[in-house]
Amino acid sequence: MNIIEFIRNLWKRLFGRTPMAESTIQRKEVQFANEKFLPEIVRLLNEGHTITLPLRGFSMRPFLEDNRDKALFTKPANPKVGDPVLAEIEPGHFVMHRIIAIDGNAVTLRGDGNLNDEHCLLQNVCGAVIGFYRKGRTRLDRTDGWKWKCYSFVWMRLYPIRRYLLAFYRRIWIKLPFHHAAPETHHSEQKSTK
Repeated sequence: MNIIEFIRNLWKRLFGRTPMAESTIQRKEVQFANEKFLPEIVRLLNEGHTITLPLRGFSMRPFLEDNRDKALFTKPANPKVGDPVLAEIEPGHFVMHRIIAIDGNAVTLRGDGNLNDEHCLLQNVCGAVIGFYRKGRTRLDRTDGWKWKCYSFVWMRLYPIRRYLLAFYRRIWIKLPFHHAAPETHHSEQKSTK
């Protein structure tokens, strides 16, 4: 299924009709409520598709930012501690957080930018993250790559002082002028206009 067919099918499932012909459609950003949109994403993941989604929220700071980064998801095979996953923590409420503990069928999750834990069952882990597209880049930062593994190793062990690191990040770091620099471009990318 190509992306056009996926969008048409999703539109039809959400609104009960197919969109107008492509020649009459103007590009427009549409946001869907997670409780309607994400179950369809989970269905596609279960069918074996990979899905790239823009990230919303601040719970995975400082590595991932709201409306800046994207995650590439696949069907979860064997979730383990340290993995970032898409999970349904209560009916219709999905989060993308890191697994910090598995005890039998019980899973404990925590966003990298959070101080509190959330819980679900193993069968409520709906998607596994293959990697992230960060800062507008087209190159995937894979979760099995050295960068993510090093970051994860350090960040998970900094939990006792995370409150202070996150406060510094929110109040000082993201306000620095170099933090808002344009994304790096690669040889295969075209420079974007704003």
